Amino acid sequence: MAAPIQSKLKTSSVTVIISLSLVLCLLGLVGWIFLNARSLITHVKENIAVQVYLKEDASQPDAERLKKVIDAADYTKAAVFKSKEEAAAEMKEKTGDDFVAFLGFNPLPSAININLKAEYADPDSIAWIEKEIAADKSVREVVYQKPVIEGLKKNTNKISLLILIFSILLIVIAVALINNTIRLSIYAKRFLIRTMYLVGATQGFIRRPFIIKGIVNGIIAGIIADILIVGAIVLLSRFIPELLVVQNPNLLVILFLATIVVGILISGLSSALSVRKYLRLKAEDLYF
Repeated sequence: MAAPIQSKLKTSSVTVIISLSLVLCLLGLVGWIFLNARSLITHVKENIAVQVYLKEDASQPDAERLKKVIDAADYTKAAVFKSKEEAAAEMKEKTGDDFVAFLGFNPLPSAININLKAEYADPDSIAWIEKEIAADKSVREVVYQKPVIEGLKKNTNKISLLILIFSILLIVIAVALINNTIRLSIYAKRFLIRTMYLVGATQGFIRRPFIIKGIVNGIIAGIIADILIVGAIVLLSRFIPELLVVQNPNLLVILFLATIVVGILISGLSSALSVRKYLRLKAEDLYF
């Protein structure tokens, strides 16, 4: 009896797998965004540079001393010294004009470019860092992108909360859609299920091929969804190269496995519950 059931289930398997794959892909992408949102925000924070411009009369030993102090500070992720000559050469390369030859002197100051650790990239922390560095006798001024820092602090928590809420809503919607799709596929077999039950087949015997098929569909759909997720990540990375920097291979593997497991659980459980429903229906209710 199991063979006829298996052959009949094939007619709706493609529809179920496609629907399940698309929903799992969407779930996986949201999960990927949720997992990488914090890393991406951290990456952005650590790439906001603080420029420390030195006084014209600051000597090379003074610059080296200040850089060592900054390097040793808890807030520093990286610090790079750029001499006025290097700054001029860089400006010439960008503009194509030799302004030093035109002016007869180099107006650009030597500078130390600092990348802060993410936990210090907020307005309050940078305020006291700025004050501390500016107190050095060799420093002319400290410059940083204050609006960007303030905007990050203001929007980070909002973005994380919105992603979490959206993820929960999507999971609920996805489970409902997958469940309805599987229910419809089994609905077409309701008379076969009822007939087998009436001729003496046990509920476990009737449910087994549907559950097995549901699990297989979940595995196939999960693998297809993972392929789609990889394609989406590669495509997005072309437009946002920073995404490659924040990728964690271990998290990606966990995400891919989780997508397959979720597909198995939802598909298998929905199949079991749907068959159970039709086994309990009265004969006259099968026609509605």
